[in-house]
Amino acid sequence: MKDIDQQTQTELEAAAFRTLVEHLRNRTDVQNIDMMNLAGFCRNCLSRWYGEAAAEKGVELSKEDAREIVYGMPYGEWKDKYQTEATADQQAKFSDEIKKVH
Repeated sequence: MKDIDQQTQTELEAAAFRTLVEHLRNRTDVQNIDMMNLAGFCRNCLSRWYGEAAAEKGVELSKEDAREIVYGMPYGEWKDKYQTEATADQQAKFSDEIKKVH
């Protein structure tokens, strides 16, 4: 890997994160349970990690505010508009191990 200074690395990581969040905002058809089953993380995980990073920097950010950053709207509104009931197959794949972290 080419030498990249810390500031540039941070900027690249931030840009990649913004692109991921925008992609997930546009893919409202992809349910969180599907993401958890396939990748082991979902939008809620991203918002939790964002909140944890804020706390590490001494920035006060509520769980709901962090979720709004990731979802692009209040979480309850997103759920009402886009969340569907999990199918039996989705629930069966949602392992006990994933439940522990989610």
